[in-house]
Formats: sequence, C-alpha cells, structure tokens
Amino acid sequence: MNETMMKKLAKPMIVCATLIWGSTFFILKDALDDVDLMFLMAFRFGFAAVLLGLVFWKRWKTIDRSYWWRGGLLGLFMFLAYSVQNYGLMDTTPGKNAFFTAVYCVIVPFLYWGVDRLRPSRFNVLAALLCIGGIGLVSWDGGIALTRGDVLTLCGGFIYACHIVAVAKFSQGRDAVLLSILQFGSAALCFAVGTAFTQGVPAGGLSPNAWLVLLYLAVFGTTIGQLFQNVGQKYTDPSSAALLLALEAPFGVMFSVAFGAETPGGLMYLGFGLIFLAVVCSETQFQFLRRGAGKAGE
Repeated sequence: MNETMMKKLAKPMIVCATLIWGSTFFILKDALDDVDLMFLMAFRFGFAAVLLGLVFWKRWKTIDRSYWWRGGLLGLFMFLAYSVQNYGLMDTTPGKNAFFTAVYCVIVPFLYWGVDRLRPSRFNVLAALLCIGGIGLVSWDGGIALTRGDVLTLCGGFIYACHIVAVAKFSQGRDAVLLSILQFGSAALCFAVGTAFTQGVPAGGLSPNAWLVLLYLAVFGTTIGQLFQNVGQKYTDPSSAALLLALEAPFGVMFSVAFGAETPGGLMYLGFGLIFLAVVCSETQFQFLRRGAGKAGE
C-alpha cells in the first residue's frame, strides 16, 4: 500500500482505534462481574504479545539486553495503571472511568517538567484548571462526591501519565514494536502472578460468552487498537492525532449510555465537556483553530 493511500487512511485508523477503546469500558465493566481482573488482563496482554511477536518475528534479530529491562519496566507501569484503573471501574460508571482516565493527557506535561525541565505552557495550566473544574462537575451530587472508584481511576490516570513519560524516555533509539511486545509480555507476567492472590480462573471454567469478551479485548482492544494508533500517528500531524485520540473518552460515554450502563445528567455532561476540552487544550494548544483562522484570512 503506497504512502498516499496510507495518509488517506491514517485518520480513520486513529478514529477506529479510539472507537474500539471506547467500547472496552462498558464491556470490561460487565466482564469484571464474571471474570477475575488479573486473569482477564493476563490473557489480554499475553495473547497480544504472542500475536505481535509472531507477526513481527523478523525484528527479534535486532534485540539486545537493553530491550528486556526497558520492556520490563514499561510492562510494570502498564500493569499498575490497568490494575488501578480497572479496580476503579468496579466502583464507578464506565463513562466516568473513561473521562477520569483521560486526565493523563493533562498530567503528562507537568511530569515532563520534572524529568526534562521542560516548563509547561499556559495552555497546559489552562487545561489543568479546566480538568479540575470538569472533575468537580462530574462528581457533584449536592456536594463533591468522589467515590472510591473515581479516586482509583484518577490514580490510574496518573500512572498512565508516568507510563507515557517512561515510553518517551526508554524508546529513544529503540524499535517501538519490539518494546511494545516486551511490555505486553511483562505486563501479562505481572498479571499472571497476580492471579495467585486473587480468584484466578473460576473452578467451573469460563462461559463461552466470557471467552468471546476476552478475545475481543485481546484482539481488538489491545492488538488491533495499538497497531491502528501507531500506524495512524505515523502519517498524521501530532496536533490532529492528539485531538482524535482524545475521542476515546466521549466514545466511552456514548457506548455506556447506548447500552444502558448509565444515564448522565446535565452537570455530568458539562463536566465531561470540560474534561474533553482540557484534553484538547493540553494536547493541541488549539493549533487547529489558529491554522484554520490563518487559512481563512489568506
């Protein structure tokens, strides 16, 4: 497939990835009622690691020792982020889980400030204020009413931000596909160890429906979604890609409402809107608006 065609398909691929990820929030919410979280995630990431490892088997020739410890640490961050976020999902709605997780986009610039001394811009500060206001509206119930699940989800968003910063530092000069495979594999190993301290696989086994959910999360939610994101971003400018990736949160709410998992009120919708605006502000600094105004004035 030539480069011109890939450029045409890039943005639809990113949107498809966010659509898939948005659907996983309410699917996970239901799945966690029947399947142990640790087992579910061990299968999801283990399957993705094996599948990608087989598809890109030729790349294993370039691996060296540094890939193993880098991939291991990234997998540990992934294990912590997914664990905290999904334990939070058990005690909140899929929509709130989706939007509260998205705060990692706002947190990342401030973490970079600590790591690389790169001072956040005024847009990053504005995004943080919008995000705090949005969280307050989503949580308002005659007063701020953050549930245990909401707090865990916000903590999960912070760990996702740490993971993103770690990826940026560790992937320099390395094959991103190989690192992805190794972090998926190490995350799967951490989740597999976790099953020893939780319910693990039910004594009676899993139902056919549960296996379908596991396969959907592994094949679409992890393997295909990640590949669509990576390929799409290669042929899309960063501002547009970031804006499209931020669609994951509203898609999460859309699926949750469509399938009856929740019924948000007016303040909650307004809060979701502010959080989404915070993500767009932080990731794009509204460059797409300035670019559009410049073209209009030509």
